[in-house]
Amino acid sequence: MASALSPLALAAIGLLVERPMHPYEMFQLLLERRDGHLMKVRAGSLYHAVERLHRDGLVDVVGTDRAGNRPERTTYALTDDGRAALHASVTEMLRTPVNEFPRFPIALSEAHNLPLDEALDLFEHRRTALDAEIADLRTIIDAARGSAVDEAYWFVADYRRAVLAAERDWLDRLIDRLRTKDLTWPHLT
Repeated sequence: MASALSPLALAAIGLLVERPMHPYEMFQLLLERRDGHLMKVRAGSLYHAVERLHRDGLVDVVGTDRAGNRPERTTYALTDDGRAALHASVTEMLRTPVNEFPRFPIALSEAHNLPLDEALDLFEHRRTALDAEIADLRTIIDAARGSAVDEAYWFVADYRRAVLAAERDWLDRLIDRLRTKDLTWPHLT
């Protein structure tokens, strides 16, 4: 494997396990399957990821077609090296915890630089946004269950729901502690 696979490249390879397809079809499937909850899904980025996979020998061109006036579409299939890269990447990602440096903890570490009232408003806004995302994930989970989709294909949505619920619950405790002055704040407001 020439370089580490990005999340989007890994998702593209995962789609090609199902069948050969062109990047536009991959993009549509990623949107349909709501993978935007896991990574940024942008058409241009996906096309570049597939080009890198092709350059690295992880996917092969297996055909091109054109429908009407639309641009020509190149169809890709997974190579044996691509299957090995998928296996190696998933194995390593499941086995080894990695601090991925998300933005929220950085903001938390600097939140004391804001006035308390503003910080509380922002925490409450985030809690509301988390509630909406949790509800959206519940809808996805319920739809998958209702369609009898094997849980192995969607349990990541339940993982995301649990992680977001834990963050929301933590925020609830933080907001309560700030309001009751159990946690002191450096700014007087």
